[in-house]
Amino acid sequence: MIKSLLALFAGLSPALAVAETTLATAAQSTDITSIGTWGMWLIFFCIVLIVLAIDLVFVGGGKEHRVSLKEAASWSVVWVTLALSFGAGLWWYLDTYFTRELANTKTMEYLTGYLIEKSLAVDNVFVWLMLFNFFAIPFELQKRVLTYGVLGAIILRTIMIFAGVWLIAHFHWLLYVFGLFLLVTGIKMWWMADKEINLENNPLLNWFKKHFAISNQLHGEKFFVVENGVKLMTPLFLALIMVEISDVIFAVDSIPAIFAITSDPFIVLTSNIFAILGLRAMYFLLADMADRFTYIKYGLALVLVFIGIKMLLIDIYKIPVGISLSVVALLIGGSILISWFKTKPQENT
Repeated sequence: MIKSLLALFAGLSPALAVAETTLATAAQSTDITSIGTWGMWLIFFCIVLIVLAIDLVFVGGGKEHRVSLKEAASWSVVWVTLALSFGAGLWWYLDTYFTRELANTKTMEYLTGYLIEKSLAVDNVFVWLMLFNFFAIPFELQKRVLTYGVLGAIILRTIMIFAGVWLIAHFHWLLYVFGLFLLVTGIKMWWMADKEINLENNPLLNWFKKHFAISNQLHGEKFFVVENGVKLMTPLFLALIMVEISDVIFAVDSIPAIFAITSDPFIVLTSNIFAILGLRAMYFLLADMADRFTYIKYGLALVLVFIGIKMLLIDIYKIPVGISLSVVALLIGGSILISWFKTKPQENT
Protein backbone atom coordinates (compact mmCIF):
# COMPACT_ATOMS: atom_id res chain seq x y z
CA MET A 1 0.00 0.00 0.00
CA ILE A 2 2.88 2.37 0.77
CA LYS A 3 4.40 1.69 -2.66
CA SER A 4 1.07 2.44 -4.31
CA LEU A 5 0.80 5.77 -2.55
CA LEU A 6 4.37 6.65 -3.44
CA ALA A 7 3.57 5.87 -7.05
CA LEU A 8 0.55 8.14 -6.88
CA PHE A 9 2.63 11.01 -5.57
CA ALA A 10 5.37 10.34 -8.11
CA GLY A 11 2.96 10.14 -11.03
CA LEU A 12 1.75 13.73 -10.87
CA SER A 13 1.23 15.37 -14.24
CA PRO A 14 3.80 17.79 -15.72
CA ALA A 15 1.42 20.67 -15.03
CA LEU A 16 2.04 20.09 -11.32
CA ALA A 17 5.63 21.21 -11.81
CA VAL A 18 4.44 24.82 -11.90
CA ALA A 19 2.65 24.36 -8.59
CA GLU A 20 5.70 22.62 -7.17
CA THR A 21 7.91 25.55 -8.09
CA THR A 22 5.50 27.91 -6.39
CA LEU A 23 5.44 25.73 -3.29
CA ALA A 24 9.23 25.48 -3.24
CA THR A 25 9.46 29.27 -3.25
CA ALA A 26 6.81 29.58 -0.57
CA ALA A 27 8.50 26.95 1.56
CA GLN A 28 11.43 29.27 2.01
CA SER A 29 9.14 31.78 3.68
CA THR A 30 7.55 31.61 7.08
CA ASP A 31 4.32 32.86 5.50
CA ILE A 32 3.54 29.55 3.80
CA THR A 33 -0.17 28.80 4.20
CA SER A 34 -0.48 25.31 2.72
CA ILE A 35 1.59 22.61 1.08
CA GLY A 36 -1.47 21.40 -0.83
CA THR A 37 -1.25 21.78 -4.61
CA TRP A 38 -4.19 20.94 -6.85
CA GLY A 39 -2.54 17.61 -7.69
CA MET A 40 -2.14 16.67 -4.03
CA TRP A 41 -5.77 17.56 -3.31
CA LEU A 42 -6.87 15.50 -6.31
CA ILE A 43 -4.91 12.46 -5.15
CA PHE A 44 -6.29 12.75 -1.63
CA PHE A 45 -9.92 12.99 -2.72
CA CYS A 46 -9.44 10.11 -5.18
CA ILE A 47 -8.08 7.91 -2.38
CA VAL A 48 -11.03 8.82 -0.13
CA LEU A 49 -13.61 8.15 -2.86
CA ILE A 50 -12.01 4.82 -3.79
CA VAL A 51 -11.85 3.47 -0.23
CA LEU A 52 -15.40 4.66 0.48
CA ALA A 53 -16.62 2.88 -2.66
CA ILE A 54 -14.84 -0.30 -1.60
CA ASP A 55 -16.32 -0.08 1.89
CA LEU A 56 -19.87 0.78 0.78
CA VAL A 57 -20.21 -1.28 -2.39
CA PHE A 58 -17.91 -4.28 -2.22
CA VAL A 59 -17.79 -4.79 1.53
CA GLY A 60 -21.48 -4.00 1.90
CA GLY A 61 -21.35 -1.07 4.27
CA GLY A 62 -25.13 -0.67 4.28
CA LYS A 63 -26.13 -4.35 4.40
CA GLU A 64 -27.87 -5.57 7.50
CA HIS A 65 -25.52 -7.80 9.45
CA ARG A 66 -23.75 -7.89 12.79
CA VAL A 67 -20.14 -6.75 12.53
CA SER A 68 -17.91 -9.32 14.17
CA LEU A 69 -14.93 -8.45 16.32
CA LYS A 70 -12.65 -10.00 13.69
CA GLU A 71 -14.16 -7.87 10.90
CA ALA A 72 -13.91 -4.70 12.99
CA ALA A 73 -10.28 -5.45 13.92
CA SER A 74 -9.36 -6.20 10.30
CA TRP A 75 -10.88 -2.98 9.01
CA SER A 76 -9.30 -0.99 11.84
CA VAL A 77 -5.90 -2.26 10.72
CA VAL A 78 -6.73 -1.34 7.10
CA TRP A 79 -7.74 2.22 8.00
CA VAL A 80 -4.73 2.84 10.24
CA THR A 81 -2.38 1.37 7.62
CA LEU A 82 -3.93 3.57 4.94
CA ALA A 83 -3.51 6.70 7.10
CA LEU A 84 0.13 5.89 7.90
CA SER A 85 0.81 5.02 4.25
CA PHE A 86 -0.53 8.40 3.19
CA GLY A 87 1.79 10.02 5.73
CA ALA A 88 4.71 8.04 4.34
CA GLY A 89 3.81 9.09 0.80
CA LEU A 90 3.51 12.71 1.90
CA TRP A 91 6.96 12.60 3.53
CA TRP A 92 8.55 10.99 0.45
CA TYR A 93 7.01 13.55 -1.88
CA LEU A 94 8.09 16.59 0.18
CA ASP A 95 11.55 15.14 0.82
CA THR A 96 12.08 14.36 -2.87
CA TYR A 97 10.86 17.64 -4.36
CA PHE A 98 11.58 20.08 -1.54
CA THR A 99 13.56 19.74 1.69
CA ARG A 100 14.00 17.14 4.41
CA GLU A 101 13.10 19.78 7.01
CA LEU A 102 9.76 20.56 5.33
CA ALA A 103 9.03 16.83 4.93
CA ASN A 104 9.74 16.12 8.61
CA THR A 105 7.73 19.12 9.85
CA LYS A 106 4.63 18.54 7.77
CA THR A 107 4.58 14.79 8.31
CA MET A 108 4.92 15.31 12.06
CA GLU A 109 2.01 17.76 11.95
CA TYR A 110 -0.05 15.23 10.00
CA LEU A 111 0.67 12.40 12.45
CA THR A 112 -0.01 14.59 15.48
CA GLY A 113 -3.28 15.80 14.01
CA TYR A 114 -4.29 12.26 13.13
CA LEU A 115 -3.54 11.00 16.65
CA ILE A 116 -5.47 13.88 18.25
CA GLU A 117 -8.53 13.36 16.04
CA LYS A 118 -8.39 9.58 16.49
CA SER A 119 -8.13 9.94 20.25
CA LEU A 120 -10.96 12.44 20.60
CA ALA A 121 -13.12 10.19 18.41
CA VAL A 122 -13.09 7.60 21.22
CA ASP A 123 -15.44 9.80 23.24
CA ASN A 124 -17.69 9.96 20.20
CA VAL A 125 -17.75 6.16 20.15
CA PHE A 126 -18.95 6.06 23.76
CA VAL A 127 -21.77 8.49 22.95
CA TRP A 128 -22.83 6.38 19.95
CA LEU A 129 -22.93 3.31 22.17
CA MET A 130 -25.10 5.13 24.67
CA LEU A 131 -27.47 6.31 21.90
CA PHE A 132 -27.85 2.83 20.42
CA ASN A 133 -28.53 1.35 23.85
CA PHE A 134 -31.13 4.03 24.56
CA PHE A 135 -32.99 3.39 21.30
CA ALA A 136 -32.47 -0.39 21.62
CA ILE A 137 -30.86 -0.58 18.16
CA PRO A 138 -29.47 -4.10 17.58
CA PHE A 139 -25.90 -4.48 16.32
CA GLU A 140 -27.01 -5.67 12.88
CA LEU A 141 -28.79 -2.34 12.26
CA GLN A 142 -26.15 -0.07 13.76
CA LYS A 143 -23.81 -0.36 10.79
CA ARG A 144 -26.18 1.43 8.40
CA VAL A 145 -26.67 4.32 10.83
CA LEU A 146 -22.93 4.70 11.30
CA THR A 147 -22.34 4.56 7.54
CA TYR A 148 -24.52 7.63 7.06
CA GLY A 149 -23.01 9.14 10.19
CA VAL A 150 -19.46 8.85 8.84
CA LEU A 151 -20.44 10.25 5.43
CA GLY A 152 -22.17 13.17 7.11
CA ALA A 153 -19.13 13.77 9.33
CA ILE A 154 -16.80 13.89 6.30
CA ILE A 155 -18.93 16.53 4.57
CA LEU A 156 -19.47 18.51 7.77
CA ARG A 157 -15.81 18.59 8.78
CA THR A 158 -14.65 19.55 5.31
CA ILE A 159 -16.91 22.61 5.42
CA MET A 160 -15.97 23.47 9.01
CA ILE A 161 -12.24 23.10 8.41
CA PHE A 162 -12.15 25.45 5.41
CA ALA A 163 -14.33 27.90 7.31
CA GLY A 164 -11.97 27.67 10.29
CA VAL A 165 -8.89 28.22 8.12
CA TRP A 166 -10.47 31.33 6.59
CA LEU A 167 -11.51 32.71 9.99
CA ILE A 168 -8.08 32.17 11.56
CA ALA A 169 -6.35 33.74 8.54
CA HIS A 170 -8.47 36.87 8.97
CA PHE A 171 -8.95 36.90 12.73
CA HIS A 172 -5.84 35.58 14.48
CA TRP A 173 -7.32 36.33 17.91
CA LEU A 174 -9.77 33.46 17.39
CA LEU A 175 -6.93 31.11 18.31
CA TYR A 176 -7.18 32.43 21.87
CA VAL A 177 -10.95 31.85 21.84
CA PHE A 178 -10.40 28.28 20.63
CA GLY A 179 -7.70 27.76 23.25
CA LEU A 180 -9.92 28.98 26.09
CA PHE A 181 -12.81 26.89 24.77
CA LEU A 182 -10.68 23.72 24.69
CA LEU A 183 -9.32 24.43 28.17
CA VAL A 184 -12.84 24.79 29.61
CA THR A 185 -14.06 21.76 27.64
CA GLY A 186 -11.19 19.65 28.98
CA ILE A 187 -11.94 20.64 32.57
CA LYS A 188 -15.64 19.93 32.05
CA MET A 189 -14.87 16.54 30.48
CA TRP A 190 -12.74 15.61 33.51
CA TRP A 191 -15.53 16.72 35.86
CA MET A 192 -18.20 14.79 33.96
CA ALA A 193 -16.10 11.68 33.19
CA ASP A 194 -17.78 9.42 35.74
CA LYS A 195 -21.30 10.87 35.45
CA GLU A 196 -24.13 9.25 33.49
CA ILE A 197 -25.98 11.21 30.79
CA ASN A 198 -29.78 10.95 31.02
CA LEU A 199 -31.22 11.00 27.50
CA GLU A 200 -34.78 10.87 28.81
CA ASN A 201 -34.45 14.56 29.69
CA ASN A 202 -32.63 15.58 26.51
CA PRO A 203 -34.50 18.70 25.24
CA LEU A 204 -33.63 18.09 21.58
CA LEU A 205 -34.81 14.49 21.68
CA ASN A 206 -38.02 15.51 23.42
CA TRP A 207 -38.58 18.20 20.76
CA PHE A 208 -38.43 15.59 17.99
CA LYS A 209 -40.84 13.34 19.87
CA LYS A 210 -43.25 16.24 20.29
CA HIS A 211 -43.19 17.52 16.70
CA PHE A 212 -42.89 14.30 14.66
CA ALA A 213 -44.90 11.10 14.46
CA ILE A 214 -42.55 8.32 15.57
CA SER A 215 -43.13 4.59 15.33
CA ASN A 216 -42.97 2.63 18.59
CA GLN A 217 -40.89 -0.14 17.06
CA LEU A 218 -38.10 -0.78 14.60
CA HIS A 219 -38.84 -1.83 11.02
CA GLY A 220 -35.56 -3.36 9.93
CA GLU A 221 -33.35 -0.85 8.11
CA LYS A 222 -36.26 1.43 7.21
CA PHE A 223 -36.05 5.04 8.32
CA PHE A 224 -39.71 5.76 7.57
CA VAL A 225 -42.84 3.57 7.43
CA VAL A 226 -46.51 4.15 6.67
CA GLU A 227 -49.01 2.89 9.21
CA ASN A 228 -52.76 3.43 8.78
CA GLY A 229 -52.04 6.02 6.09
CA VAL A 230 -49.68 8.00 8.34
CA LYS A 231 -45.96 8.35 7.57
CA LEU A 232 -43.94 7.62 10.70
CA MET A 233 -40.32 8.17 11.58
CA THR A 234 -38.70 4.99 12.92
CA PRO A 235 -36.46 4.91 16.01
CA LEU A 236 -33.60 4.04 13.63
CA PHE A 237 -33.91 7.40 11.87
CA LEU A 238 -34.18 9.20 15.20
CA ALA A 239 -30.96 7.47 16.25
CA LEU A 240 -29.33 8.64 12.99
CA ILE A 241 -30.35 12.25 13.73
CA MET A 242 -28.80 12.04 17.20
CA VAL A 243 -25.61 10.48 15.77
CA GLU A 244 -25.29 13.34 13.24
CA ILE A 245 -25.86 15.90 15.98
CA SER A 246 -23.18 14.25 18.11
CA ASP A 247 -20.84 14.55 15.09
CA VAL A 248 -21.46 18.30 15.05
CA ILE A 249 -20.77 18.61 18.77
CA PHE A 250 -17.54 16.63 18.64
CA ALA A 251 -16.39 18.45 15.50
CA VAL A 252 -16.67 21.70 17.44
CA ASP A 253 -14.29 20.21 20.03
CA SER A 254 -11.82 18.38 17.79
CA ILE A 255 -11.34 20.78 14.86
CA PRO A 256 -10.09 23.69 17.02
CA ALA A 257 -7.72 21.21 18.68
CA ILE A 258 -5.82 20.49 15.48
CA PHE A 259 -5.45 24.21 14.74
CA ALA A 260 -3.14 24.27 17.75
CA ILE A 261 -0.82 22.03 15.70
CA THR A 262 -1.14 23.60 12.24
CA SER A 263 -3.34 25.93 10.21
CA ASP A 264 -2.40 24.26 6.92
CA PRO A 265 -5.78 23.21 5.45
CA PHE A 266 -4.24 20.23 3.63
CA ILE A 267 -2.78 18.79 6.83
CA VAL A 268 -5.88 19.61 8.90
CA LEU A 269 -8.32 18.04 6.45
CA THR A 270 -6.32 14.93 5.54
CA SER A 271 -5.59 14.02 9.17
CA ASN A 272 -9.25 14.61 10.08
CA ILE A 273 -10.72 12.58 7.23
CA PHE A 274 -8.38 9.62 7.68
CA ALA A 275 -9.28 9.55 11.38
CA ILE A 276 -13.01 9.62 10.54
CA LEU A 277 -12.75 6.87 7.91
CA GLY A 278 -11.82 4.36 10.58
CA LEU A 279 -14.36 5.57 13.12
CA ARG A 280 -17.06 3.02 12.33
CA ALA A 281 -14.65 0.09 12.55
CA MET A 282 -13.29 1.47 15.83
CA TYR A 283 -16.82 1.65 17.23
CA PHE A 284 -17.51 -2.04 16.63
CA LEU A 285 -14.04 -2.89 17.93
CA LEU A 286 -14.67 -1.09 21.22
CA ALA A 287 -18.43 -1.67 21.57
CA ASP A 288 -18.09 -4.94 23.44
CA MET A 289 -15.18 -3.66 25.55
CA ALA A 290 -16.39 -0.16 26.45
CA ASP A 291 -16.36 -0.98 30.16
CA ARG A 292 -12.62 -1.77 29.90
CA PHE A 293 -11.78 1.83 28.94
CA THR A 294 -13.41 3.74 31.78
CA TYR A 295 -10.37 5.96 32.44
CA ILE A 296 -9.72 7.03 28.86
CA LYS A 297 -12.01 10.05 29.24
CA TYR A 298 -9.60 11.45 31.82
CA GLY A 299 -6.78 11.10 29.29
CA LEU A 300 -8.87 12.86 26.63
CA ALA A 301 -9.68 15.64 29.10
CA LEU A 302 -5.97 16.20 29.76
CA VAL A 303 -5.28 16.24 26.02
CA LEU A 304 -7.84 19.04 25.56
CA VAL A 305 -6.37 20.97 28.49
CA PHE A 306 -2.85 20.61 27.07
CA ILE A 307 -3.92 21.70 23.58
CA GLY A 308 -5.90 24.61 25.03
CA ILE A 309 -2.82 25.82 26.94
CA LYS A 310 -0.69 25.35 23.80
CA MET A 311 -3.10 27.58 21.87
CA LEU A 312 -3.17 30.26 24.55
CA LEU A 313 0.64 30.37 24.52
CA ILE A 314 0.96 30.29 20.73
CA ASP A 315 2.29 33.87 20.44
CA ILE A 316 4.48 33.58 23.54
CA TYR A 317 6.05 30.15 23.10
CA LYS A 318 5.33 27.65 20.36
CA ILE A 319 5.53 24.14 21.78
CA PRO A 320 7.31 21.99 19.16
CA VAL A 321 5.13 19.57 17.24
CA GLY A 322 7.32 16.65 18.32
CA ILE A 323 6.69 17.44 21.98
CA SER A 324 2.95 17.80 21.31
CA LEU A 325 2.89 14.40 19.62
CA SER A 326 4.76 12.82 22.54
CA VAL A 327 2.49 14.40 25.17
CA VAL A 328 -0.72 13.35 23.38
CA ALA A 329 0.59 9.81 22.83
CA LEU A 330 1.67 9.55 26.48
CA LEU A 331 -1.67 10.80 27.85
CA ILE A 332 -3.80 8.58 25.61
CA GLY A 333 -1.54 5.54 25.88
CA GLY A 334 -1.29 5.96 29.65
CA SER A 335 -5.06 6.25 30.12
CA ILE A 336 -5.60 3.14 27.97
CA LEU A 337 -3.10 1.11 30.00
CA ILE A 338 -4.53 2.30 33.32
CA SER A 339 -8.06 1.47 32.13
CA TRP A 340 -7.03 -1.96 30.90
CA PHE A 341 -5.29 -3.02 34.10
CA LYS A 342 -7.71 -1.31 36.52
CA THR A 343 -10.72 -3.04 34.93
CA LYS A 344 -9.03 -6.42 34.46
CA PRO A 345 -11.51 -9.18 35.38
CA GLN A 346 -10.71 -10.83 38.69
CA GLU A 347 -9.83 -14.50 38.46
CA ASN A 348 -11.99 -16.83 40.54
CA THR A 349 -10.05 -18.41 43.35
